[in-house]
Amino acid sequence: MVDIRSRSEFVERRRFARVVHAPLGVDEMQSDVLVPLHFDTDTLPPSQQFAAWQEYISPLVDIHLPEHVYPSDGFVARQSVWNLGGMLMTRQSSPAFTYMRPPEKVRLSPLDHWHILFLQSGRSWTEVDGRVAENEPGLVEIRSLGRPFRGRKLATESMSLIAPVDLFSDHGGLPTASNNIVLGGHRARLLTDYIASVEANLPFFTQEDLPGVRERLREMVFEAVTPLVDRNAGTDHVSDIGLMTRARRFITSHIASPDLTAEALCKELAISRTRLYELFETSGGVANYIRRRRLLAAHAMLADPADGRKVAEIGAAIGIESPANFSRAFTQQFGYSPSNVYRHGLEQRGAHPRPHGENNDEHALTFEGMLRTLGLF
Repeated sequence: MVDIRSRSEFVERRRFARVVHAPLGVDEMQSDVLVPLHFDTDTLPPSQQFAAWQEYISPLVDIHLPEHVYPSDGFVARQSVWNLGGMLMTRQSSPAFTYMRPPEKVRLSPLDHWHILFLQSGRSWTEVDGRVAENEPGLVEIRSLGRPFRGRKLATESMSLIAPVDLFSDHGGLPTASNNIVLGGHRARLLTDYIASVEANLPFFTQEDLPGVRERLREMVFEAVTPLVDRNAGTDHVSDIGLMTRARRFITSHIASPDLTAEALCKELAISRTRLYELFETSGGVANYIRRRRLLAAHAMLADPADGRKVAEIGAAIGIESPANFSRAFTQQFGYSPSNVYRHGLEQRGAHPRPHGENNDEHALTFEGMLRTLGLF
């Protein structure tokens, strides 16, 4: 006969004591590192909403209302922008409009950037050189901001990335043929799912998380695009891209050197001064390009909570000894002073907290200002 009581009083015997390990990371707190820039026309009178959105988005595109739609009808649009440290992520919703990035706008912002778009609702049609890319939810659209384009969209909700071409330079850059294409299939789904995951976790990222997040986004974009496009399309342009990639690497690695000159670049690239000037013609010239890259490096130093140098020291580190000249050049480039960025870095270190509700910024942060941190202008 089986002793039922002995079953109910069974005691598990182990050679080693049971040690329970609690899951790691479950008690993470929200971080204040990624504070987004929000823009919303809903608080404006309906007749002023479209004009406000038109001005706000103008650094990227010129926009117009569709036929038979008027400003007095109202135009409720919203955008949030996060700076992932060299790459912008945006969430946007807006009614229908037409858009254009004309050659004049391209010339004024000569550094090429990729705009990678994930529609969550609505549809869009974008034309480049007579070829139209039609986008809808579930697809990934990739477009160069260094080439003119035009198009139209319905009311849409979307996520997007804006990334400088330099971000992909370690891989030789994204292929030229990546411009104005739409991707589908499992690669697009993997990238879309990761974008959604990043968006959901934006409030929790720390400063230490950002390089890894940006690196994974870069790798996933590259792996999604390159197997599907022709790397050899546009051979002449590809040759120029290769030279520019080498030039950018050299400039970045010698950004603080007083010997970073046109002559040094010619020697590094083994090209003539005339060829060098042709290469940088659309970038506003060699000297202007180097100046912008130095100011971008200074911006990154000022914003780094781990960098304890003063504003004047950072100016000197990029070759501008005069604090007044550094402040003037920095403000002209970004639209706000280096002291504003420095104060924000102090707040991140907890050394100089700003009283709640106080706004000491001489120039408020704008979408254009965030684009400028990527070197778009």
